[in-house]
Parts: sequence; structure tokens; C-alpha cells
Amino acid sequence: MKACYPGTFDPITKGHLDIIERSSKLFDEVVILIMKNPRKASTFSEEERKELIEQSLEQLKDHSNIKVEIGHGLTVDFAKKIGAGVIIRGIRAVSDYEYELQQATANLMLDDSIETIFFIAKPEYSFLSSSTVKEIAINGGDISSFLPKAISKRVEKELKRKK
Repeated sequence: MKACYPGTFDPITKGHLDIIERSSKLFDEVVILIMKNPRKASTFSEEERKELIEQSLEQLKDHSNIKVEIGHGLTVDFAKKIGAGVIIRGIRAVSDYEYELQQATANLMLDDSIETIFFIAKPEYSFLSSSTVKEIAINGGDISSFLPKAISKRVEKELKRKK
């Protein structure tokens, strides 16, 4: 079965990468779907985020069943277009669950053939978000422990430049 993991990934974090790796062991194919969130201002372009994700995947033991795509519009429509039967979402806290439940229910109403599966964040990533990483970097903090090693320096340099 094919699954898609949508998000802004601006930038991808170790938490995202953990969910990608865990889901790739459960599904035949995982498509990481870079989406634009109109409620968020992006630091990196969609093409830059795709490149950062692809570089990050290199550190996984096996990423042969993982693809990265850029999508627009409704996630559920994109999932249907690529033949994904599952949408993957990560949950860090109760506040994430409330939001994700609303999104999953809306998607189910739009297409009940596509399921949403929640992955619970590992405890070491339960606080970690792209927004947190950006805030720490903008304020001069070290973000290297939050990002995949392959992209850490590049992301840190770009975020500090935008300070």
C-alpha cells in the first residue's frame, strides 16, 4: 500500500525524519508531500525544501521506497491522484491531536477511501517543530541537534541570515 506524508517541512527536522523512517517500514511506498500552508510564511521555497528532504533521506539505511513530491490543493485529492490509501500525520501533543483530528475527519468526509494514520512522536522529538527550530536559530541558538546532519549547517546559515 502507498502512503503520503504531507507537511510544509520548513525545514525538515529529526522528528519528521523519524516518522518517515518508521512509516517506510510499514508501507510499500511513502510519498513525502511538500505542501504550502497559507497560514505559515515559508523560509525555504518548495524546491529548496525538496532538496533538503532528499539530502536528509541519504542518512537512512534504506530509503528506496520513499519519494518526495511537491503538491498543491487538498491533500486528500493529491493522495487520490497518486493512488495513496493512507495519509500519515505526526502527533506530538494533545494540541496536535485536536487539530489533526479535525483535518482527518474533513478528509474522511471528502474521500472515505483514504485513511489517516497517526504516528506518535518519540519522546525526544515531542517538543520539536520546524517553527521551534526557526525561532531558536533566529535568536542565535544552536539547532544542529534538531536537524538531520546532512542539512544542519545549510539550514542554520540560512535561518541566521534571515535574522
